[in-house]
Amino acid sequence: MNSAIVLCVVALAGMVLARPDGGTYTTKYDNVDLDEILANDRLLIPYIKCLLDEGKCAPDAKELKEHIREALENGCAKCTDKQKEGTRRVIAHLIKHKNADWQKLKAKYDPEGKYTHKYEKELEEVQH
Repeated sequence: MNSAIVLCVVALAGMVLARPDGGTYTTKYDNVDLDEILANDRLLIPYIKCLLDEGKCAPDAKELKEHIREALENGCAKCTDKQKEGTRRVIAHLIKHKNADWQKLKAKYDPEGKYTHKYEKELEEVQH
């Protein structure tokens, strides 16, 4: 199952950084506590602002931002299963609780809706 906007998506969802060998993304940030980030706007909002070019980026967020488009376009093909699951959780949270931010992220990273529509549909099917 493809992962989503790996927007914040990849962002919070595992903070994936590309490996130089072109293989899977690094697992360095796989143990990030997504529940803590998603439950605390003080932690979540800086990632969103970074991705939207509205705020400073921490080093991990900056690296993440560099790989979002690739992850979106290739269905998170370089993501581990844990990163894919984290991505789904982040996107679901953004859609349900931060929809205005989700819309901004979509407009920036997928203005034609080529990728995010598919991910939204997958999440909708899982929730029903």
